[in-house]
Amino acid sequence: MLDVTKSFKAPSPIQAACWPIVLSGRDIIGIAETGSGKTLAFTLPALMHIRGQKEFNVKPKGPTVLVVSPTRELAMQTQEQCVAAGKSSGIKSVCIYGGVSKDDQRRAIRSGVHIIVATPGRLLDLLEDGSCNIDAVSYLVLDEADRMLDTGFEEAIRSILRKTRKDRQTAMFSATWPESVRKLAHDFLDRPVKVTIGSPDLGASSNVTQIVEVLDDPRNKERRLLELLQDYHKTRKNRILIFALYKKEADRIEQTLQRAGYNVGGIHGDKSQHIRTAALEAFKNGSVPLLVATDVAARGIDITGITHVINVTFPLTIEDYVHRIGRTARGGQTGIAHTFFTVNEKGLSGALINVLNDAGVKIPDELRKFGGTVKKKAHSIYGDHFKDIGGEVKQPTKIRFE
Repeated sequence: MLDVTKSFKAPSPIQAACWPIVLSGRDIIGIAETGSGKTLAFTLPALMHIRGQKEFNVKPKGPTVLVVSPTRELAMQTQEQCVAAGKSSGIKSVCIYGGVSKDDQRRAIRSGVHIIVATPGRLLDLLEDGSCNIDAVSYLVLDEADRMLDTGFEEAIRSILRKTRKDRQTAMFSATWPESVRKLAHDFLDRPVKVTIGSPDLGASSNVTQIVEVLDDPRNKERRLLELLQDYHKTRKNRILIFALYKKEADRIEQTLQRAGYNVGGIHGDKSQHIRTAALEAFKNGSVPLLVATDVAARGIDITGITHVINVTFPLTIEDYVHRIGRTARGGQTGIAHTFFTVNEKGLSGALINVLNDAGVKIPDELRKFGGTVKKKAHSIYGDHFKDIGGEVKQPTKIRFE
């Protein structure tokens, strides 16, 4: 099991803090920034949990461990960790996600598995048609819980959790700690230990150098991208992840780079799962060092060695921005995130300035001119709140209520 960590000098902070707690059998909430090693924080204890079962040497009738993930790519990468760490111990796992035939997944489940890693929609489909039974799940993980709740999976998660053992051990991992995640934790975890590495508020990794470039004309983005690649991709070998907002835009950028002679792949929701998997694998092994993606990859790519992230079009939310740039500087490395910002995104300028300020980044004057007032989500009791970070106004004392 420890062979998967043989290249580690030491556990990451979230792993070092969580392993003893999870191995003791306690429920846990782990809050840590993207790229901090949360996957192995719950994977290795899951394998130990399986090995500790009396029936381990008997063909499993149903899974003992269930990991629920928001995206196919994230589920597939968690599955890779489970396979790598559990291979020598005879621990079998299967990854369940949409976009592919259910038959192979049904066969894998029938053959006997210890671990199921699944996206909520496909798992519910197999539960409802009787192909999958999770009554014996005694170790449950909700990975990237904030993302699943943001994308409307709350009812699906609740339905899934109700079908597992009531005395199960539950681990919930998230990059942020919004009210929706707290409610789910309160409803389904038993006296959990909460571990927070860094701040529970939204923030970018300190290992990422953030560069924001304001473009006067949005039509110049692709020309500017080609100029950046001449500098950032001189060797034509280092891995760079390029984010677009829309699927058609991602296709257009991919074609532009191909015409310019670059070795580039792409993933987005309209591409088949076979093409997405092949593109991700080629990017991972370095045979295709440039990858153009939509936000389907903002939390779905856990690959060390990505030197740069380039945001050609700013995402719809500041949360997605933080998760996009978190694709670089993983595993304790450093990286550069270069972001184009235009007048079309001026409504997010204040939120972006907040993130840059928290990271100690010098704010470009061109960005400041868009304004620095952030309108936060309305609270059912307290209403709207505004935080003005412009000018030389002294910041108020921060009071936190838990």
